[in-house]
Amino acid sequence: MSLYPEIEPYDHGMLDVGDGNHVYWETCGNPRGKPAVVLHGGPGSRASPGLRRYFDPAAYRIVLLDQRGAGRSLPRASAPDTDMSVNTTAHLMADLERLRVHLGIERWLVWGVSWGSVLGLRYAQTHPGVVTELVLTGVATGSNAEVALLTRGLGNIFPEAHERFLAELPPDARDGNLPAAYNRLLESPDPAVRERAARAWTDWETATIPAPPGSVARYEDPDFRMGFARTVTHYWGNDHFLGDGNDEGVVIRDAHLLKGIPGTLVQGSLDFGNLLGIVWRLHHAWPDSDLVIVDEAGHDAGRTGDEALLAATDTYARGGTAE
Repeated sequence: MSLYPEIEPYDHGMLDVGDGNHVYWETCGNPRGKPAVVLHGGPGSRASPGLRRYFDPAAYRIVLLDQRGAGRSLPRASAPDTDMSVNTTAHLMADLERLRVHLGIERWLVWGVSWGSVLGLRYAQTHPGVVTELVLTGVATGSNAEVALLTRGLGNIFPEAHERFLAELPPDARDGNLPAAYNRLLESPDPAVRERAARAWTDWETATIPAPPGSVARYEDPDFRMGFARTVTHYWGNDHFLGDGNDEGVVIRDAHLLKGIPGTLVQGSLDFGNLLGIVWRLHHAWPDSDLVIVDEAGHDAGRTGDEALLAATDTYARGGTAE
């Protein structure tokens, strides 16, 4: 099973979501099809054209957007004068609701990758009446334990890269909240400090997270690199703006709120998030979910993962439940 052919949007626009922000959106596929919204990763990445291909264009009305500060949305997080205080999980969920109403959609399937799975899960927990199904891959839940693993715990596996990662920080900041410490550098009035911090942050991501082709190359774009690093550290350094919850985090704590919403979780067995058992615990706390583990795959679940994602969207398009 291969991805659906490349398609172009039949409509697009910039939605005024308040706070001086305008969010880019586009719609593809069948205007009368089953609505689905795609949530990209990062936070701070963008909706790439390839994400359109996980849906049958004859069956779905596919909605993609660049989240606040990312991609084609304005103002960009890469601009030092962009106000990041109005870029939080609550703001992004409100933007989804504005877009849904703007497009005249009553309910939609939510498809998310990586950070997009965190946003999709929390959106479904707080707006269950508008979510028909969830399809998530590279699954994360935004817990502090996940952030600690990715920024400090993996130092035992990648010691040389982690030493370089820590070296960019002032000595008195190396034992605390590492994303918050990096974010302070990325908010520096000195452009040279900001650039070194952005490069060091993305070098660490490159060293630790096996990525699909083209993903690493995007970090060579200074504008993307700055906006991405600034946004990720802003979220990771502030508990993803989810609050503390219990030790497992808010999303798993509130997994019972997903009752009645069918979902498919597609996860590579070598994704570092699995070291914490996050996806397994989410699946068992959410009885309406189906978990697909892809052997010998990482954060990007590869071709086998793509097949599982396509099987899920095809099944949900027919009104069925994935198995």
